[in-house]
Amino acid sequence: MTDAQPALLTLEGVSKSFGPVTVIDDVTVQVRTGEVEVLLGENGAGKSTLIKMMSGIYQPDSGRILVDGQPVQLPDVKAAERHGIATIHQELNLVPELSVAENITLGRTPKRLGMVDRKEMRRIAQAALDRIGLDVDLDQPVGELGIARQQLVEIAKALSQDARLLILDEPTAALTGREIDALFRVVHELKSRGVGMVFISHHLDEIPRIGDTVSVLRDGKFIAQVPADTSEDELVSLMVGRDIDDQFPRRRAETQGEVLLEIEGLSSEDKFSDVGFSVHAGEVLGIAGLVGAGRTEVLRAVFGADPYDTGTVTLQGKNLPGGDVGRSIARGLGLVPEDRKSQGLVLDAGVGENAGYATLRSTAKRGLADRRGQRARAAKVTEQLSVRMAGLDQPIRNLSGGNQQKVVFARWVMAGSTVLLLDEPTRGVDVGAKVEIYELINEITENGGAVVMVSSELPEVLGMSDRILVMSNGQVAGILDADGATEDAVMSLAVSAVTSAVTSTKDDPAPTSEAS
Repeated sequence: MTDAQPALLTLEGVSKSFGPVTVIDDVTVQVRTGEVEVLLGENGAGKSTLIKMMSGIYQPDSGRILVDGQPVQLPDVKAAERHGIATIHQELNLVPELSVAENITLGRTPKRLGMVDRKEMRRIAQAALDRIGLDVDLDQPVGELGIARQQLVEIAKALSQDARLLILDEPTAALTGREIDALFRVVHELKSRGVGMVFISHHLDEIPRIGDTVSVLRDGKFIAQVPADTSEDELVSLMVGRDIDDQFPRRRAETQGEVLLEIEGLSSEDKFSDVGFSVHAGEVLGIAGLVGAGRTEVLRAVFGADPYDTGTVTLQGKNLPGGDVGRSIARGLGLVPEDRKSQGLVLDAGVGENAGYATLRSTAKRGLADRRGQRARAAKVTEQLSVRMAGLDQPIRNLSGGNQQKVVFARWVMAGSTVLLLDEPTRGVDVGAKVEIYELINEITENGGAVVMVSSELPEVLGMSDRILVMSNGQVAGILDADGATEDAVMSLAVSAVTSAVTSTKDDPAPTSEAS
């Protein structure tokens, strides 16, 4: 590590408590000119609280904040912005209906004679886009852009406000590999221009590509600062305070159980076609494929959240009608959705309420919710799953991502679900919480249940599945035994239908009206 570059921002001995809970305890972190400081730690380690102090959302109870070596007060976000500090949050701060140019100048729209000066607005926006090499239509509604380009628009917006320090909170969580490469090119370019950055990611393989130094937090305390090329094993050990011997601790059954879930000929126009598979007791069926392959759509249709056109779903030998979530839950089917915040949780409700939503009807007495019983059951299952919380009444939005995900799992444990459909179950979850979730999956299958798991992380699919179903272009491209499967074999199937579709489009004559 080098001290050659001056410190743009220093948090010196800062602490922060919420009621009796101390979330940051005497932490010191520096961000230097032209360098990327990676903040690393498990969910709940204090990373989010720390960056909220940097950005003026929270103020430390003790300690100091220094900008360019001088003590400052950051009572709000505007104060941080005046010092050149901008945050790119996971939930982007853009207005989808407004144009790219309008979003970049939002809150400081240039005016002339009391009217919006569109020429000046476009000039400011174009100059900001040029700084990061992004070529988009200034007049296009930003909601029509992909998530990667929206993220770059957010960065351009920050730079147009003369930001010298960017805080990037999980910027790669929803990006493809190619989009991540594009983002990292922009980050490297900004570093060369002297912009300092704070980078948060749960993907350890990204750290040496993008970081200079890594500050590790654990339980709100500063543990160590290490070079970005530190080995993943050492980083994990620093994060969790112990060595994790087995990253994917799958315990496979010796014998195959009965079929619990069977899907035949499931089709939905423009989403997926003729999908079929079965899942046995004690089994994890992984579903792999490229973005847009139809994986999420199939899971939602099986659960009853979305309709389908043709096909059958059979659960424990009995037909399960489509489009009826209540019936699915009552029959023992559960869904952990891809986006837990918008589809799996009520963020302003408490932990106990969120855990109990699937059993409100089944445990009601004379039409009234069994609040006392629900609370007792929620307390038992959240303790069983080691959910870190202040109490059952704590708003779930204040929990870390990993603990929020465990509460979604808790809901289906309370409901006694036999088959769990998991859509990206460890997205945005740190390595320690991932292992805990994998152990939950083991418990489900060891107790006679079954799991269908969609994941975009191939090592996770290979490490935690018994069989792997690969989807491509809305169809089943093949099913592999996990024992002999490789990443190359999975990817070969994942692109097969796409490749054949492209080939047929190029080689075949244009369809006649009769054929179409």
